[in-house]
Amino acid sequence: MAIGASEPSGSLAPWPCRAPAHGCPLGPGTAQAKRRRAGVSLGQKAGEGCRTVPLAGHVGFDSLPDQLVNKSVSQGFCFNILCVGETGLGKSTLMDTLFNTKFEGEPATHTQPGVQLRSNTYDLQESNVGLKLTIVSTVGFGDQINKEDSYKPIVEFIDAQFEAYLQEELKIRRVLHTYHDSRIHVCLYFIAPTGHSLKSLDLVTMKKLDSKVNIIPIIAKADAISKSELTKFKIKITSELVSNGVQIYQFPTDDESVAEINGTMNAHLPFAVIGSTEELKIGNKMMRARQYPWGTVQVENEAHCDFVKLREMLIRVNMEDLREQTHTRHYELYRRCKLEEMGFKDTDPDSKPFSLQETYEAKRNEFLGELQKKEEEMRQMFVQRVKEKEAELKEAEKELHEKFDRLKKLHQDEKKKLEDKKKSLDDEVNAFKQRKTAAELLQSQGSQAGGSQTLKRDKEKKNNPWLCTE
Repeated sequence: MAIGASEPSGSLAPWPCRAPAHGCPLGPGTAQAKRRRAGVSLGQKAGEGCRTVPLAGHVGFDSLPDQLVNKSVSQGFCFNILCVGETGLGKSTLMDTLFNTKFEGEPATHTQPGVQLRSNTYDLQESNVGLKLTIVSTVGFGDQINKEDSYKPIVEFIDAQFEAYLQEELKIRRVLHTYHDSRIHVCLYFIAPTGHSLKSLDLVTMKKLDSKVNIIPIIAKADAISKSELTKFKIKITSELVSNGVQIYQFPTDDESVAEINGTMNAHLPFAVIGSTEELKIGNKMMRARQYPWGTVQVENEAHCDFVKLREMLIRVNMEDLREQTHTRHYELYRRCKLEEMGFKDTDPDSKPFSLQETYEAKRNEFLGELQKKEEEMRQMFVQRVKEKEAELKEAEKELHEKFDRLKKLHQDEKKKLEDKKKSLDDEVNAFKQRKTAAELLQSQGSQAGGSQTLKRDKEKKNNPWLCTE
């Protein structure tokens, strides 16, 4: 989406480089310094054998800076801001105030289980200069009971952007001119206006980030403490940063056109800022301010806060230096460490320069050697495991055979016992049958004998009727 940015109200006379020169977002002094630095670097690379010859007339290569500016303006610029601070310090409001617009976003709550980084990209247009602005906010930072690892998601996010750019650089077909550079150019670290000292979370986080990003510490909601407390608080913060070895971003003083103002602004760090998107009528002008029962705090009044100083230093004077520092210092440090991990070096042990091809071949041979070594180790490990498995299987087979023999012998013994018992039972059954048969035979014989005697008596009774029976 395109958001039009208008020039904010307020007097800006003391600040240099307010208006872009020839369509360049950098001020004229900054552009001239870039040209001078480019000339010096070219002279150094040319070597001592280079001769200076006069020109007989106008050639036209003095338009190269204008060509570069026109090409840069046509391509547009990108700028990425990381806002680090506890929930409720006014990070979103300050971003809206800085760029004089209203960015879309949902308010964060204090119930986040961990730190999450939320990134939003916007297309801004001012005059003929386009800016792709990315704002990354740390949602849930400082809301957990255990804050020990709160900085880790931030460090991982910054490293991830460096890694993405490095991978794009290492591609065979690179499209860096159209690649969206997501590397963080500046970290605005919001400090709670306690008036006492920095929290341990702030010191640890800034210490972890100072080698990866340009840090500009700011005191948020500076209208919450008095002027005297604010002055003491700034001194205390600066002292603690120095004593703990935290390296914050220093505005450059090597450019004569901005050296004086940058040197002065370095002494004002950290900036005490107030943000507001509400406009109030003060005198005959509509100005951004905050209304309180006791009075009005003007955002762009330097007697009330350092918002104007922050805007001038961040956007109007040193935006390009922040981008350059990110690329030449922080990204180069990450790139060097990564390439050294991959085995690439500038010189060999004899301090002779390495070519990329030789480095690649050496690393490739080293990798192949390690691969063969690992393959041999895996093969030996496989053979050893196969032998161990075979021994286990043989032992198990032996145990199974022994168990089978025991069970077979037990079965045979049981079978023999059953056969013997069956035999004895059969003998008993046969004996019982024999006894039964004999008993039945005797019983039948007895029955026959008793019947013959009865018939005999009946016959005698018939023949002798005078015989009587009892």
